[in-house]
Amino acid sequence: MSHVKSREVVLAIKITEDLLQALDAMREAWRCDAHSVPKGLSCSQSKEGQFVLVAAESAFVTLPGACVIKGLGAIEMVGADPVFEEAASSKTLVLRDTPEGWKFSVKFVPPIVRERNNK
Repeated sequence: MSHVKSREVVLAIKITEDLLQALDAMREAWRCDAHSVPKGLSCSQSKEGQFVLVAAESAFVTLPGACVIKGLGAIEMVGADPVFEEAASSKTLVLRDTPEGWKFSVKFVPPIVRERNNK
């Protein structure tokens, strides 16, 4: 039986000045000392030279309309739709600094639905 692979959903967010400052501070801290990044967060640079911050499931909490990431603060999401399906697993948040601005996405593995003994 094949399992569904992970999905990535790009979401619209409202960027505040405080959030921009926190992201810039995280980028500078990572450049100076990669070990200074809090547990559950990882930083990297894409092939295009873009800064990428990934938050593991242990480093963030989702609230209605927002995500709170350890070490950064709250990110306000535009829209009221659920970010991922109930019972989804392996959730990670990805923030990318692109030429068009910051992009926010969520990666997750949707729940596996098994249909057994249906008669």
